[in-house]
Amino acid sequence: MKKRIKVIVTLCIALCMLVTLVSPMQTNADVPYKTYTQNGYGELVATQTAYISEKTLTKLGDYELGSAQDMKILNNVAYVVDAGTSDGSITPKIIVYDINKDTVLLEFEENLQAPSGIYVMDDGTMYVADANYYSTNNGAIVVFDSEGNKIAEYGKPDSPLYGTGVFAPTKVAVADGGTMYIVCSGNTNGLAQISETDGGTFLGYFGTNSTDLSLYYKFLKMVLSDEAADRWITATPLAINNTAIDDKGLIYTITAADDVPVKKLNIAGTNLIDMDIPASGAAAVAVGAYENIYVASQYFIYEYTKEGTLLFMFGGADTGIYRKGLFGNIVAIDVDSNDKIYTLDGTANEIQVFTTTEFSELVHESLTLYQKGQYTASKEPLTKIIPMNALFDYANLAMAEALYQEGDYENAMTYYRLAKEVDGYSDSFWEVRNVWMTNYIAPAVIVIVVLYILYRVIKNFDKKKGILNPVRRVTSVVTKRKTWQLCTYMFTYMRHPVEGAYQVKRKGKQSYLSCAILMVIMIVYNVVSKYFCGFIVKSVKDGYYAIPQDCLIVIFGFLAAAAVTYLVTCISDGEGKFKDTLQGYIYSFGPYFAIQPFIYLFGLVVTNNEIFIIEFANIIMIAWVVILVFISVMEINNYSFKETVKVILLTVFAAFIFVVAAFIMYVLAMQVVEFVSSVYGEVVYRIGS
Repeated sequence: MKKRIKVIVTLCIALCMLVTLVSPMQTNADVPYKTYTQNGYGELVATQTAYISEKTLTKLGDYELGSAQDMKILNNVAYVVDAGTSDGSITPKIIVYDINKDTVLLEFEENLQAPSGIYVMDDGTMYVADANYYSTNNGAIVVFDSEGNKIAEYGKPDSPLYGTGVFAPTKVAVADGGTMYIVCSGNTNGLAQISETDGGTFLGYFGTNSTDLSLYYKFLKMVLSDEAADRWITATPLAINNTAIDDKGLIYTITAADDVPVKKLNIAGTNLIDMDIPASGAAAVAVGAYENIYVASQYFIYEYTKEGTLLFMFGGADTGIYRKGLFGNIVAIDVDSNDKIYTLDGTANEIQVFTTTEFSELVHESLTLYQKGQYTASKEPLTKIIPMNALFDYANLAMAEALYQEGDYENAMTYYRLAKEVDGYSDSFWEVRNVWMTNYIAPAVIVIVVLYILYRVIKNFDKKKGILNPVRRVTSVVTKRKTWQLCTYMFTYMRHPVEGAYQVKRKGKQSYLSCAILMVIMIVYNVVSKYFCGFIVKSVKDGYYAIPQDCLIVIFGFLAAAAVTYLVTCISDGEGKFKDTLQGYIYSFGPYFAIQPFIYLFGLVVTNNEIFIIEFANIIMIAWVVILVFISVMEINNYSFKETVKVILLTVFAAFIFVVAAFIMYVLAMQVVEFVSSVYGEVVYRIGS
């Protein structure tokens, strides 16, 4: 028997090792970075490698970059802006480089002083932002044809709307109609819009960042006069750092220091995306063939959907070892029609090319099909993605959306829940519930009527024949016990709190056993309502359990509240005992015991359209509890209304002091433990040596 058990254990261990080895969560061992994605809770989680560094271009042909500034990719050709070196050994120039052939097609430096940005039209026309083109310290947008010949230049607008500041363009994007959107160094008004008509017409500013004042400054603005507010409050919008434009004419702006660093602006200047995980320290942006947004920060690359959901984040800081996939400082990013990503590193002065893996190719394929409305076709790549990584929430969400469009609402609910998407789950559940109600509402009504008739019949027979007397004799054994009566007295207390408080204080309607039983019941209520409720009303993550913590909150919450209140009432001429105060607090939660089961049951069948009913019920329940707590403190201690308010405020303050003191004691205890551990480790080390 022992030998058989040993064999079974050995096989189990071997099986576990095999499962680990063949786990679908695969990564590429040859990449020095991890890839992350966004889960349904808006958090970063690890996923498969999405892009691999295909090659690194440390030279463009025989040319070495001196100070890489910007780059655009068009038809496998890189247009690179090099600002040169300060010693003049490398002069500022534009390099046009064929990536596939490793050949410099064109390079020119005439008519350039301090180039830092470039935009390339489909015909090869180049718009170069030169921040110091003129000797007057003003710059210009210089336009070159595909051969490098200057065809136009646009200096500082002479319109008074532009202002008196210098014109120092650093980045530029150009719409199909020829309107230029220009990032100007130090200009906080937004992107300068200049049309090519009449030698350059200033159209105004676009995409100006908002100035959100803190609560303190908002208060000052309300109480101060306009003159004083202007002196004390300086609300200057942040300057835009970079820009891009997509095929639909939507403008993308980068503001590195903003809480919303990346914006996608329509013609009215309204931001169309909301990113749960913004690209911290964003430096550059590009738009892919299917409207995916690629953002580069100093060390990382972010890929978002057109709505702003993070698909992939990868990269890392290069510490000088120049490993593929790591960066010193990304200054530009672009993407071609084959989903290859190109990054320009301003520190290493090199271009890195990243190619997709099988996993990211499937993600892009499903994304493209879904955006074209081909929902059924999009399911095919999704069925390959999900086995590779069942926790890739974007794939679960896309599958749910495809199933919903097909009318398969039950399976859509499953995938919506995996993706943690409440709105989609609610819409699917609405459809499933409608079908259920259509099929079963009539039988349900019949069952209810039959049960009611049966109840009336049994009640009449019991009245005449006493058929339920045996049941009453059994239940009376429990109901006549004092503990049962004390526990159920809570429902009388919630209806007549003044009389209830008197009974607690004068008639012995209290016991520590009943308090303990009611706290246990409340813990069960809390755990069931928190972890096993309907998905739409659930407030914790699936698979997350903190039951010991929940138990401690209920137990120590009641005990600490009763203890602090008792201590305060002792110095405020209160008449209540600790047991009275504790029992009064627990009885005051009678509305929770009475209403919470119905809220829980309703939460199992509710959709977003009816969620307000639960919110309203919670407001009523909380308000009822607060009123009962107030009456308990007042009646048990024989206080007036004013005295009760004072005692409750003192209790809240004392509880705050208690929590702060407990936290300080905890920190000090942890420091003592750490000190003792370090001393013990040092002693052991010295003895051992």
